[in-house]
Amino acid sequence: MSLEALRREIGAISDLLCAASVLVWDSRTFMPPGGVEARGRQIATLTDAARERLLGAPTRRALDAAEAAVAGSPRDAPEAREVAAVREALAFHDRIPGDLIRRKAELRSRANAAWAAARARDDFALFAPTLAATIELQRAYADAIGYADHPYDALIALYEPGGTIAGMRRLFDALRPTLREVGEVAEARPAPSADFLARPYPAEDQRRFVERVAGAFGFDLARGRIDFTLHPFEVSFTRHDVRLTMRRAETFDPPALFGAFHEIGHGLYEQNVDEAHTRTALATDLKGLYAVGGTSFGAHESQSRLWENHVGRSRPFWEAHYGALRDAFAPSLDDVTLDRFHAAILRARRGPIRTDADEPSYDLHVMLRVEIEADLIGGRLAVRDVPEAWRAAMTRDLGVTPRGDADGCLQDIHWSSGMFGSFSTYTIGNVMAAQLFEAASAEAGVAAGLGQADYRPLGDWLRERVWRHGRALGRDEILARATGRGLDPAPYLRHLRRRYAGA
Repeated sequence: MSLEALRREIGAISDLLCAASVLVWDSRTFMPPGGVEARGRQIATLTDAARERLLGAPTRRALDAAEAAVAGSPRDAPEAREVAAVREALAFHDRIPGDLIRRKAELRSRANAAWAAARARDDFALFAPTLAATIELQRAYADAIGYADHPYDALIALYEPGGTIAGMRRLFDALRPTLREVGEVAEARPAPSADFLARPYPAEDQRRFVERVAGAFGFDLARGRIDFTLHPFEVSFTRHDVRLTMRRAETFDPPALFGAFHEIGHGLYEQNVDEAHTRTALATDLKGLYAVGGTSFGAHESQSRLWENHVGRSRPFWEAHYGALRDAFAPSLDDVTLDRFHAAILRARRGPIRTDADEPSYDLHVMLRVEIEADLIGGRLAVRDVPEAWRAAMTRDLGVTPRGDADGCLQDIHWSSGMFGSFSTYTIGNVMAAQLFEAASAEAGVAAGLGQADYRPLGDWLRERVWRHGRALGRDEILARATGRGLDPAPYLRHLRRRYAGA
């Protein structure tokens, strides 16, 4: 007896979810605004069809047979984990009313459109009714999933299995003192000249440069593409078709370039999941009904932050690529030395925008969002009070005050996408990225490659220890095998002190 029947069912479910993801990608790139209502129904129909097939009798029969087939296998064998993932997903969805899944999917496109319009007009009131509806659905979803201490825990665990608000607060407490200390040291230094970042840098030329870097990093453009959007994202339709987006900007301020490097990291993860996992439970989030191959959102963010910050902002990277950048945007950088350019892109300056934030202040943005989300889901904060709560928290935690809603509570797409609980994964990703990069850099071949702009050794190291496993290994299993321990903030704090405080 084999797993063939179960894999056939899960493969069809994966196909439906990938088709839904194509529609999501299109809705955030090329879809005309008049298509919003119809698109929401289309995505909901595909999502509902995937869920119905997952919960249907053929899948259940195939799962029973597959469990019998792997009964003698070790529990950590890939096939045993594959079968266990399907059983866990079935138990999860048996608790969730089908109507709730459909309503969430239908709301997503409308909410994205409402958010985009509100952000364009700098008016939170235009988004508030849709946000209130989203929060109502998120609370119902948390209740259906179940939780022990806080409804927000159920939502965090969707993106980071086992995560809780209490656990995130412990991690934040371990990071916050050093983040503030490093930020204060860096900001106390004379600010490097950075006015040249606002000179003309045509968006299409930026995209061509990003494609060049993507290829150098190992991203296969024959199995992917890079387009423009309002808020950058990555989405995959299996490892054979991975889409990246970047902001259309005519300057480097805001940093569209580094946002693109960030998405390349996500794309590398998806393109390098083991081919054997394609269209199986080890490359599909059957609980969240997403076509995603990474084991958790935090693990995914570790790859984007690793390539964006540890590689893309490093001195060796720019020693190798600055000449090409200067040539691509002549004459905007003709009078700018490498030293001046590198100092500018590492300048520490607190601001209201998370995606523009320097490394020392980035996680302070994340902490603020996590606490606001927890209060919204827990009922301690009303939707109408979000703009003022945001401004107060930003002033308190970062010493800056947003100019308006677009620079404040409307700057991120996550709430309109229904992704409550996902923000904490950015900080998990920062910590994990530093831990993995420190371990990889300790190997001579990786270190030598980075010094010579050869990213293949680092890519090979990550492929073997992170990417290829897909969802077969959990986050802490990956970390333990690669670094000898679970999530550890020490390498991240060392990185920040070394880069920004000279320690």
